[in-house]
Amino acid sequence: MDRFVRVYSQGIVDAVEIWVDMETGVNYMWRKAANAGGLTPLLDENGNVVVTKGGDGRY
Repeated sequence: MDRFVRVYSQGIVDAVEIWVDMETGVNYMWRKAANAGGLTPLLDENGNVVVTKGGDGRY
């Protein structure tokens, strides 16, 4: 099983993707536009890192 799983994708050239670390549950937002891109932890409305709770008890 892959450590990082893409759970959301929007766009092609200018794209936003959400990735989940399957070991920790931390969500990351990947943004790319032409030749540039960036990765950052996804934050909720209170500035806390978004953590996905797994049903398999892994994170």
